[in-house]
Amino acid sequence: MAGRAYVGRVKTLTEEAVDRAEDFVWRTARILDRRRYDLLFHDGPAEPVLAALAAYRNPDGGYGNALEPDGRGPGSQPVTTLTALHVLHEASASPDGVVEYLESITAEDGGVPFVHPNIRDYPRAPWWQVSDTYEGSLLPTANLVGALWQAGVTHPWIDSAADFCWTRIEALTTTHPYEALGCVGFLDNAPDRSRAEESAARVGRLVRDNGLVRIGADGTVPEGYNPAELHAPHEYASTPASLARAWFTDAELSASLDDLVDAQHDDGGWRVRWESWTPATEHEWAGWFTIESLRTLKAYDRW
Repeated sequence: MAGRAYVGRVKTLTEEAVDRAEDFVWRTARILDRRRYDLLFHDGPAEPVLAALAAYRNPDGGYGNALEPDGRGPGSQPVTTLTALHVLHEASASPDGVVEYLESITAEDGGVPFVHPNIRDYPRAPWWQVSDTYEGSLLPTANLVGALWQAGVTHPWIDSAADFCWTRIEALTTTHPYEALGCVGFLDNAPDRSRAEESAARVGRLVRDNGLVRIGADGTVPEGYNPAELHAPHEYASTPASLARAWFTDAELSASLDDLVDAQHDDGGWRVRWESWTPATEHEWAGWFTIESLRTLKAYDRW
C-alpha cells in the first residue's frame, strides 16, 4: 500500500510517505509548526521557532491567542501555556516568566484551573467550559508541573503544585482519558522515580480496567464516552521511555503504531479525532498533529 512498508511484520512509513507529510506541513501548517518541523526533522535553527512562539505570549508571562487552537481568546490559559512549554523544550529554551504566570492564577487548593475565566467572552470549543467555582484541576496542573520538571526549572510554586498533584493522583479511584494522560506527563518527569512508578502502575490499572484505551477498531467504548475521547496505546506512551509503556503488551503497542501509520491521509497529513467545531481549528490542529504523529513514529523507529 502506498506510503507503507513492512519491516519485520510491522508497518513503517516509506520515504514517499514522509515526503508527503513534509509537503503537507509546507502547504497547510501555521508558521510556528513549519518552523518546528524544520527544527525537529531537519536540524533547523531554534531562533525562528522562538520568534514564531513569541507572537502568542502575553505580558503576564503566559500564552494565549489560540496557540492551543480550541481556545481563541487573547488571554493566557493554562493548557495554552502548556503547549508553549513543549515548544520551548523542543527549542532548548528557558521558560522565563511561565512559573510567575502560573503562580498568579493558582487556586487556593494549589492547582490551576482547566479553563481560566478570561476566555468567557471569546470563542472556544464547547468542552472549554468555565467553571462556576475557581479551583485547581489535576489535568493541566500535572501536565504543567511535568513539563517544568522536564525543563529543569526549580521554584517553590512547582513544589507546591506537585504536592497538589501527588495528593490527587494517589487518591484516584476513577479517572478519564485526558486526566490519565496528564498523570503520565507528571509521572514521566517526577524526580521521585519509585513513587512515580508505583503511581503509574495504579493509573494504568484504572485505564485498563475501565476501558479508557482504544485498542483496535472493535474495542468496547465505556458508557459516557465516544471513541474520539479514548487514547490509543501510542498516545499514552508516546515514547518507549514513558512509564505508560508498561500498560500495554508488545502486540498492543505494535498494532497501535500500525494504526498510526495507516491513519495518514492521502494529502500527507494526520487529523485529530475530536470534533472540529470551526474550520480554523481543523486547519491548525492538522499541522500540529502531523508533527506529533511523525515524532511518535520516529521515537519507535517506524521511519
